[in-house]
Amino acid sequence: MDGLYSGVFTALMIIGFIGIWVWAWSSKRKNTFDKMSQLPLDDTIPEDDEKDRS
Repeated sequence: MDGLYSGVFTALMIIGFIGIWVWAWSSKRKNTFDKMSQLPLDDTIPEDDEKDRS
């Protein structure tokens, strides 16, 4: 019986992983990924960060 529980648990984890992977790479998130990819290249400092650095 322990092998059955282990197999079901493993299958659920794989299904969950694939679900998260599909969600993360869906076309709905492309705009967010494009914005985040430009953050390292952005030289401006947001106003909130300027206050924290003082």
